[in-house]
Amino acid sequence: MYDNILFPTDGSAGSEAAAAHVSELASAFDATVHVVHVVDTREGGLGVSGAFVHEDSQAMSGVSPETGYIGRHEDVDADEVEAELTAHARELVGAAAESPDDIDMTTAVEMGTPHSAILQYADDHDADLIVMGTHGRTGVERYLLGSVTEKVVRLADAPVVTVRADESDGE
Repeated sequence: MYDNILFPTDGSAGSEAAAAHVSELASAFDATVHVVHVVDTREGGLGVSGAFVHEDSQAMSGVSPETGYIGRHEDVDADEVEAELTAHARELVGAAAESPDDIDMTTAVEMGTPHSAILQYADDHDADLIVMGTHGRTGVERYLLGSVTEKVVRLADAPVVTVRADESDGE
């Protein structure tokens, strides 16, 4: 039923919660798991636009650890930021791909708008199922930050399983 399972990860608690489901589904269906992280390269996004990887965060953040400000920073070299974000992304997919030996895994780092890159990857690799974590944001926070998972749920051709992070994890 499921030959290719797409597992987009951002290293968050929601992604970690989804990982357990991915492993169980992959084992049950003898499926290949595609672990993907998208480096957001939109202007004003989290990637090469001049944002930072915040060491205290679970994933990428647009908050500078030096200043605490969000957004562009004139003294930042975009190539260095892109290299740092790509290295961070490779670490995330590598960690997420650590699984039992009986699960076939492949990893990828994509660049672009997260929901669009996930949907394109799903189409290009014939994903039969997409399993994603959610952050559990509500209200204004969800409105301001948007939801990659929500966009994928609405636009994906393949079924999407969403797994919410346990609220006790501080998410």
